[in-house]
Amino acid sequence: MTLPKFDPSEDPGPSFSGLMGRYPTDHGSIVADGYQQSDAVEITHGTTVVAARYQDGVIIAGDRRATSGNLISHRNMQKVFPADKWSGVAIAGAAGPALEMVKMFQLQLEHYEKVEGRPLSLEGKANQLSQMLRGHLPAAMQGLVVVPLFAGFDRRREVGRLFAYDVTGGRYEEEDYIASGSGSLFARTVIKLGHSDSNTKDEAIDLMIKALFTAADDDSATGGPDSMRGIYPIVASITSDGYAELEEDDIAARFERLLAEFTSRGSAK
Repeated sequence: MTLPKFDPSEDPGPSFSGLMGRYPTDHGSIVADGYQQSDAVEITHGTTVVAARYQDGVIIAGDRRATSGNLISHRNMQKVFPADKWSGVAIAGAAGPALEMVKMFQLQLEHYEKVEGRPLSLEGKANQLSQMLRGHLPAAMQGLVVVPLFAGFDRRREVGRLFAYDVTGGRYEEEDYIASGSGSLFARTVIKLGHSDSNTKDEAIDLMIKALFTAADDDSATGGPDSMRGIYPIVASITSDGYAELEEDDIAARFERLLAEFTSRGSAK
């Protein structure tokens, strides 16, 4: 490998990303914005996750598909996790650092509770995740972007709360619902049309399932229900009683009802 030479008009100056954008490496090329990875490295990405408030708390859900470019790398990836007893986190973006971040987040919340003798406030948990994302920014600028959702039940206010983030660690509380990942645009539209704070738990769960189903129908990176393999999205509720995941049989039955509803509509036409 030799040093590149440029005409004065093309010299990228002191910018390293500008240099890499102009100079092809031995393993492919990195474009000037810093987000395109080397062709020799395939990064697994998680895709669509959603969350919404309802009358007793919040529902958080995610599909199971992970992709590497145009390939399906995993069909049953877990993207929704309990952060502690009264909160949960869902991941979208580069799978490796996202999973590591979740484990570290869970450990930090557990450590705080053991040291202080009480759990961190929901606001404090949201801020802690924000700081972790800010620390991950250098990796995000190289293409390893992680964009989680955070949801929980605030026992001080006795209400469910939702938090969205950006790659810089910016934290934004959402009043009604949030979505992240490649299919988030489609999922968000479905939730927007059907959401209400007065929704019951069953109504909120069915809405999340419908949102993920619609996202999978329009976004190839989002996995839909796979009845042949018995793979369905992970859906969890967070209330004053804590974090609780739905049984897979329950989710499968709800998808069957949704498919029957779509089929009957098609037959009516």
